[in-house]
Amino acid sequence: MQNITYSRRLVAEFLGTAFLLAVVVGSGIMADKLSGGNVGLVLLANALATGAGLYALILIFGSISGAHFNPVVTISEVLHNRLPVIEAIGYIGIQIVGAVVGVMAVHLMFDLPLISFSEHIRTGGSLWWSECVATFGLLAVILSTSKYRPEITPAAVAAYITSAYWFTSSTSFANPAVTLARSLTNTFAGIRPTDTVGFIASQIVGMLIAVVLFRWILQK
Repeated sequence: MQNITYSRRLVAEFLGTAFLLAVVVGSGIMADKLSGGNVGLVLLANALATGAGLYALILIFGSISGAHFNPVVTISEVLHNRLPVIEAIGYIGIQIVGAVVGVMAVHLMFDLPLISFSEHIRTGGSLWWSECVATFGLLAVILSTSKYRPEITPAAVAAYITSAYWFTSSTSFANPAVTLARSLTNTFAGIRPTDTVGFIASQIVGMLIAVVLFRWILQK
């Protein structure tokens, strides 16, 4: 990525994060419309679509920006001295903007208001712990595969997120930008704006634990 300009990397992060939210929110809306009220079926469709979309997006943008699409991944890169702080600030800002634009684009596709604050309650210790675990696992996958088998990182991340939709009680947001943007959609994928603080704090804790532990595990 050394020969790719910073502006092009920012555009890649914007597009990738926007499309990620389009996949997450859009597939939730479509599945909800077609499921006949079966919540398990909605979650299954949402998980499969998100995993498949994430895999494709990492393949598209990985060689351009690193395909972070996630502030905790960006912060992890800073902590590993692989991304300057000033560039990371730009990455995180554009990820949040892209996530919001992705939600708005989906709302337009489904003839919904551009912004509709979620009323979906997601709070409590079990969900916060779930987000900590989900984010720890995501960083574990990225840190390990990118060091030893970078060619499988897209598939590994996509597989992990698909499974984490099901083994975590929070359905694995594991991404502060995604969490903020999902507060702006009162659909299946939504989260109440007031509940985002607990989720994001837990995600940051999970990321920090993963960075410290895997720095030790992966050292030569």
